[in-house]
Amino acid sequence: MAQFGEAAARAWLMDYGRAWGWLAALGLLVADLVLPVPATSVISALGYGYGAVAGGLIGAAGSFLSGALAYELCRRCGLRAADRLLGPEDRERAARIFGGRMGGWLVALSRWMPLLPEMTACMAGLTGMPRRRFFTALACGCLPMGLTFAAIGIAGASHAAKFAMFQSQRAPLPPTPASPR
Repeated sequence: MAQFGEAAARAWLMDYGRAWGWLAALGLLVADLVLPVPATSVISALGYGYGAVAGGLIGAAGSFLSGALAYELCRRCGLRAADRLLGPEDRERAARIFGGRMGGWLVALSRWMPLLPEMTACMAGLTGMPRRRFFTALACGCLPMGLTFAAIGIAGASHAAKFAMFQSQRAPLPPTPASPR
């Protein structure tokens, strides 16, 4: 997936044409479960190709589908699999976190971070986080994230495309020790 730097994601997506590019993007966003797909670059490319609102909604839908699939697949594995992966004590601790007030926040905020969306959705499924809480939090995280990164893609259309792609790849990074507090 090294080809998805800068404008390459946009070009790859538009190779499918305006009529089918959105479907290719949905496929990429769902494939992010098992492949290292830079989802923020894909969503920025959607914004560039389809506009901030349509691109953002498509990106949010792809992120939602990816999270829903991860959650449901892991939930179907059951508590026995969770105990084998985590151990009973850690699974119970994770279940308290995902079942409590913090669980929804973890799911929603994880959509903005690299790697965390998939792991968080899987943990929520493994620990049996209630579906209603999970899907509500998932939607609350996906929609603003999708619209924001699609707007960054629009910025690439009117300003420097490299700047927009840099921002879409850098924005989800957590603060570093050198970052101002």
